[in-house]
Amino acid sequence: MTKNQELARAIAFGLPLALLLGALGSQYLGGLYPCEMCHWQRWPHYSAVLIAGGAFIVPGRAMRQSLVLVAALLIALSGAIGVFHAGVEYHWWNGITACTSTIAGGATTSAERLAAIMDAPMIRCDVAQWRLAGISLAGFNAILSLGGALTILALMRKTR
Repeated sequence: MTKNQELARAIAFGLPLALLLGALGSQYLGGLYPCEMCHWQRWPHYSAVLIAGGAFIVPGRAMRQSLVLVAALLIALSGAIGVFHAGVEYHWWNGITACTSTIAGGATTSAERLAAIMDAPMIRCDVAQWRLAGISLAGFNAILSLGGALTILALMRKTR
């Protein structure tokens, strides 16, 4: 792989990992519970980390390049979901779902599960829980993911 392609591989692994760590940190340390669409944005990143990680260990230049390209497409998919989610938050269009409930684990009986559901916070997909300079977390995911995916693809095209 060329230097540019090695950089693309590093970004394909590091960017979704950093975004996931940020999302999980904001959830578990910052108390920002994810809505359903937030979870949708995470799944392509989980896959991209695994696939890009594989590009560091598989033999064969062509296979490594293919894995980096697949990771870039997954990162772009998360960014596209982020665009959709941000549009729902800004009320540019209607979302597929309006809210999600986060259920506490450990409930074993029906009464305990019902109590956990009733006590869980209701997280709406159409209301941003946090913004910086008017940009929500979904908006930042869209910007960083789409920009990162385009960067990876551009680096993969460049030759020495």
